[in-house]
Amino acid sequence: MPTFRSLGDADVTGKRVLVRVDLNVPMQDGKVADSTRIEEVAPTLAELADKGGKIILLSHFDRPKGRDPNYSLRPVAAEVARLVKRPVAFADDCIGPKAEAAVAALKNGDIVCLENTRFHPGEEKNDKEFAKKLAALGDIFVNDAFSASHREHASTTSIVTVSGLPAYPGRAMKSELDALARAFERPEHPVTAIVGGAKVSTKLELLGHLLTKVEILIIGGAMANTFFVAQGRRVGKSLFESDLVGAAAGIMSRAQALGREIVLPVDAVVARQLATHAPSRVVSVDQVGADDMILDIGPRTIEHVVSVLARSKTLVWNGPLGAFEHEPFDNGTIEVAEAAAELTGAGKLVSFAGGGDTVAALNAASVKERLTHVSTGGGAFLESLEGKTLPGVRVLLIAEPSRARTG
Repeated sequence: MPTFRSLGDADVTGKRVLVRVDLNVPMQDGKVADSTRIEEVAPTLAELADKGGKIILLSHFDRPKGRDPNYSLRPVAAEVARLVKRPVAFADDCIGPKAEAAVAALKNGDIVCLENTRFHPGEEKNDKEFAKKLAALGDIFVNDAFSASHREHASTTSIVTVSGLPAYPGRAMKSELDALARAFERPEHPVTAIVGGAKVSTKLELLGHLLTKVEILIIGGAMANTFFVAQGRRVGKSLFESDLVGAAAGIMSRAQALGREIVLPVDAVVARQLATHAPSRVVSVDQVGADDMILDIGPRTIEHVVSVLARSKTLVWNGPLGAFEHEPFDNGTIEVAEAAAELTGAGKLVSFAGGGDTVAALNAASVKERLTHVSTGGGAFLESLEGKTLPGVRVLLIAEPSRARTG
């Protein structure tokens, strides 16, 4: 099992605490439109401030080409202040005299947000000199940005490796890591995974890794079409990846060799166009017409998937089961989500989900708060599901002490 320092054991009183957060949040008319990521880290910031730490926030925002006021974190810092219910100062840079002065002015319990780390090219280049300048501002490093930890950038990795700063996972980060451990390292069996979305190409590694971890693999979304073609079925004008038909066949063969159960749709909702409220009908997957597009799973598939969840103990979910952005092609995802939430609430299922589209779909189904854990990590969640140790997590690990030899 990976070993991390516990934030509860950190002596932060009077210390400068560099906290890597993910403030890359949606904006509208100069204000934060979705504060979910800030809400997740607020408990960590409040805890550190209550203990008398001098809190210094580091984050990127969007993809600026150099310094650009349109990508400033200043308006985001105001939202942080509102959610942590205490003042948050702002520095116009993340290194150099402005940052140093802002940090020097901190008193115990104060918080300052430094400017967008991506205003400096050294951030994305993982430049060691830039990382040293960031590290020099603090005495302790806390990473509470799981969603940014799949990137090997200066503020997530080199800030620790070049400085030797004591490094801790924040509360939100620890929650993500604990959920992943519970899902894969010590799950209740049987374990079922739902993998949906548009493309097999983006999830080949995920599917391969899941076959070693789960008993049942449910495949939905447009990616299921590539598996249908591998089975010799016709998918009409549905989206599929012709160059990955062989890979899909290989996944099914490997699943059979490992004794894993793969669940593919048995019926589908089809339409002639992808548009909200487009005329549609339900057909067997063997009866898809030449002009049809498969846009959702059908009622018999929903019933079967729900029955699979009912005999499962752990669920890992990444990707919607249909074109959920367009009614009525959201029905399959919503009904399965409701079933998962009901089983979770009854104590019969431990449910983990994540990924941008997945979170949006669960919000649409109004069940996000009813699952065991929903990650907003996006790419970080997907890479973790693939069995990878994220670079920003790796630098938080404590080396295991070597066992003394006896002879």
